Amino acid sequence: MVKVLVSDNLADDGIAALKEAGIEVDLKPGLSEDELCDIIGEYDGLIVRSQTEVNPTVIERADRLRVIGRAGVGIDNVNLDAATRRGIIVMNTPGGNTVATAEHTLSLMLGLARNVAEAHMSVEDGKWERKKFTGTELFGKTLGILGLGRVGGEVAKRARAFDMRLIAYDPLVAERRAQNLDVELTSLENVLRSADYLTLHMPLTNETRGFVNKERIAMMKKGARLINCARGGLVDEDALAEALESGHLAGAGLDVYGTEPPTNSPLVKAPNVTHTPHLAASTNEAQRSVAVEIARQVAEALLSGTVRNAVNMPQLEGADLNEMQPYLGLAEQLGRFQSQIARGKASAIQVRFEGELPISQLGPITVGILKGFMESKLGGAVNYVNAPLLAKENGIDVVETKSSPTLNYAHLVAVKIVTDAGEQEVGGTIFGTDDARLVLIDGYRIDAVPEGAMLVIYNEDKPKIIGPLGMLLGDAGINIANMTLGRKKMGGQAITVLNLDAPISEEHLTEIRKIPNINDARLVVF
Repeated sequence: MVKVLVSDNLADDGIAALKEAGIEVDLKPGLSEDELCDIIGEYDGLIVRSQTEVNPTVIERADRLRVIGRAGVGIDNVNLDAATRRGIIVMNTPGGNTVATAEHTLSLMLGLARNVAEAHMSVEDGKWERKKFTGTELFGKTLGILGLGRVGGEVAKRARAFDMRLIAYDPLVAERRAQNLDVELTSLENVLRSADYLTLHMPLTNETRGFVNKERIAMMKKGARLINCARGGLVDEDALAEALESGHLAGAGLDVYGTEPPTNSPLVKAPNVTHTPHLAASTNEAQRSVAVEIARQVAEALLSGTVRNAVNMPQLEGADLNEMQPYLGLAEQLGRFQSQIARGKASAIQVRFEGELPISQLGPITVGILKGFMESKLGGAVNYVNAPLLAKENGIDVVETKSSPTLNYAHLVAVKIVTDAGEQEVGGTIFGTDDARLVLIDGYRIDAVPEGAMLVIYNEDKPKIIGPLGMLLGDAGINIANMTLGRKKMGGQAITVLNLDAPISEEHLTEIRKIPNINDARLVVF
């Protein structure tokens, strides 16, 4: 039975969704690293929130683990490199707490603008300091948004209701999205210098860690306010505390910190800061939403192979997966073919798409080629998660190109392998809806089915080759299932491809190579 460990507290509806799918569930929050390592080998799936640290040591002990699900957006508590190398799918729930986080961002903005927390404590102390807590309006102010993804977009929609001017910096967002949100997409420097309120909605990566540093804070206008409901590591906390102490910044609303709880952070005692203990996603609605969503995603991945919201592999679902399936099969066969027929150590795999393929995504096809190639080279434990990483670690550069059709096929997938011994190219296509064919080998036109055992012969285009070849295979008890011939000109170099009912031995290959006018013979097993 498929088993899933839930190592952080998860809404009851999420646990129920896993059980309804027929999965055995163990809820064990609060495990130490040693305790987690002792039991993780028993599970096919692991669901966490932000407390469990899924580090390389844990992953190394996870012999059965196929999926790690994060009930939330950030995955900085999961070592993505280690999981990817082991072929473990890592997925999150990017949409489940979007509204909750956006609303919390606005609540901190309003709280800062109107001194809500300080005024509340003043009244609790028996004071009535109306003048002291005179606030400022959001109306007409400029909101700078760093990161215009899901949450950043929802913040923009809500800030528009306050008649704020909206500007954003996001190098990955298309201009059309910004226009649809009525947001001006501009440079980072312009956002920093113009914003009255700066809100962060970026992932925490090696590139974004410490993104809001001393130099960038110095670029912000005097009296600006900073809001961070994304990830604490985005901000240099010492630099922010210094800017608040000096009065360069008028305030900060912080829900996240570099270390949580932020016991030793200088921001805890800094002036004009509104603190919340990582509450942005903590609404009843959001917690139920992410729990049910991650439960369903993990169940689908483990039980049917459908993957949604993976952060370390191409993702396909529903109709897209059905349309893609024949091309993924072809891609893997092209990769396997090249791994067995190409000579020398590979340094590059060049994938060329000719014509208009009747599918919306081409990236997964390239990954399928890498999977077939690396699986044939390395054996098992290669999948769509780790194939690109394994190729990179083996010094293989991967290049994709698109072009118009050069042959009489509506679409073609061609794979060229560059090695220290030369280059080898093979092309394939799909006839009808799911009939995969090899149609090109090193410029020779053929028509072969990529399955079973395939004998590829490079020969002179001369008589008296097929007879001796057939006799040799017959004596070996090997039946020919299909044969195709390709040549560029009469009497020149040619290629002969045979589908065999069974593989032949290396000794038989050696004998085939001795047949007059046969230059080389290679066996490919799919």
